[in-house]
Amino acid sequence: MFDKLEDLLIRYEEIMGELQEPDVVNNQERFRSLMKEQNDLIPIIEAYKEYKNCKQNIEDSLSLLEEESDEEMRELAKEEINDSKRRIEELELELKILLLPKDPNDDKNVIVEIRAGAGGDEAALFAAEIYRMYVHYADSRRWKTEMISLNENGIGGFKEVVFMLSGQGAYSRMKYESGVHRVQRVPETESGGRIHTSTVTVAVMPEAEEVDVVIDEKDIRIDVMRASGNGGQCVNTTDSAVRLTHYPTGIVIYSQTEKSQLQNREKAFRLLRSKLYELELEKQQASEAEARRSQIGTGDRSEKIRTYNFPQGRVTDHRIKLTLHKLGGTLNGDLDEIIDSLIAADQTAKLAKMNEM
Repeated sequence: MFDKLEDLLIRYEEIMGELQEPDVVNNQERFRSLMKEQNDLIPIIEAYKEYKNCKQNIEDSLSLLEEESDEEMRELAKEEINDSKRRIEELELELKILLLPKDPNDDKNVIVEIRAGAGGDEAALFAAEIYRMYVHYADSRRWKTEMISLNENGIGGFKEVVFMLSGQGAYSRMKYESGVHRVQRVPETESGGRIHTSTVTVAVMPEAEEVDVVIDEKDIRIDVMRASGNGGQCVNTTDSAVRLTHYPTGIVIYSQTEKSQLQNREKAFRLLRSKLYELELEKQQASEAEARRSQIGTGDRSEKIRTYNFPQGRVTDHRIKLTLHKLGGTLNGDLDEIIDSLIAADQTAKLAKMNEM
């Protein structure tokens, strides 16, 4: 590990030098690439430099113990040694986590697809609540939210909603939300007061760039039509809605949220690229099944991951057996405690797997 850290320290110093060169400053693409590499290395380098300082502190304090006769100074040296040893243990774990292989999609924006599952109108109402939960969470992290498509049920619920979250670390945190979300509560339409269980399915896909997925025009059928549903001016008056059909996979994308056909077409293609990219990722993950089993579930949309229990005011994440009695706060977008716990559990599992190798 320390050989690798020394190599990274050398690379960091090389980058610092390159960023001062006029040729690099004038080459924006190269400059951005080096800046990103530098930013990725900063947490590792800072932790490693602190580790080396702690090691040096121990050596200096041990020398002082050998030379110093003053008892007060000796006690201070012993205290410095103990503090440095404790910090070294913390930094060794921190460095191991920082050196774990990084998910190449972590810096990408995400496309989130929420679908009502079992439970009819109640499931659709809960899908709308889950959507609002993510919008509030995005606001708290200063991410931008952009609607891609929406299919409402007429009473305030969503049969399906697709939207994009853009911002730093969006995929690195939101990827843990993929799966089945279950709600247990008494629906407003239930006269007998019985608790119902409904589900929604959440899929979180990294936004795919054109370089990630190449779509052959011969594989696509594009249909344009009048937008349907509730709306203001322009809805139902122009052929602005766009439907894409991808023949090889059977994927159908429908976009009507914008007044412009061109904008709806662009959104539909963005969603199609991300769906095709996700299919490719699933193939890769299937071929790495053993490695996948050692991680916290981050992509299987059939996996029941979380239950929101209204009578008891609790939220339970089944993957890490975490229960919080903060249902209101969670549905209002306070997700950091859950997601931080999932990230920590995922890192622990990866470290354990690495130690077995």
